[in-house]
Amino acid sequence: MTVIVVDDDPTFRDLACSTIEAAPDMRLAGAAEDLAGGFRLLEGAPADVLIVDLGLPDGSGIELIHTARAVWRDCDVMVATVFGDEAHVIAAIEAGATGYLLKDSGKARLADEIRSLHAGGSPISPLIARRLLARFSPAPAPDAANPHSILSAREEAVLDLVTQGFSQTDVAERLSVSPHTVRTFVRRIYFKLGVRTKSEAILAARRLGIS
Repeated sequence: MTVIVVDDDPTFRDLACSTIEAAPDMRLAGAAEDLAGGFRLLEGAPADVLIVDLGLPDGSGIELIHTARAVWRDCDVMVATVFGDEAHVIAAIEAGATGYLLKDSGKARLADEIRSLHAGGSPISPLIARRLLARFSPAPAPDAANPHSILSAREEAVLDLVTQGFSQTDVAERLSVSPHTVRTFVRRIYFKLGVRTKSEAILAARRLGIS
């Protein structure tokens, strides 16, 4: 798989690049230290995975995520950042990120997390997953009175079909979308619910009254 890295922290950027270059199943397609450099990379051949920081010196990585999802529709986006607050996490998800790692917790397993993302998973730092679950738990979360606000209407439709036992291919046919689009929806569902497996997603949805 091809991977590009956009991060202004030279230590993390060098680590990520060396990790990718050392992996036999990965190829570093480019690296940039700022938003402008990231946009230039998006003018080239599509990459399979984009690793991006949110706090770039000339703007927010959220802008790059938005653009990447528009021009490279099959590209998976992994956020690697020091920002673990709710505002940054939700903004990244809404922009199209399907993985979110805190830099102080994701370095040792970075290669495995990239592989997981590319295979259809949603790698999330445990602290982020916990905060997402806390945000949507019935007791303290302001959205608890309306749990359906957690997922979009299309995400709820995908989750409903998945809980009925339909494969992602079947879901794609029923909703008249591509299998890749379904995989993207599934990753976003997992991300928003703070889960990693289908069974966990089903249990979380039932607990929140979504499915």
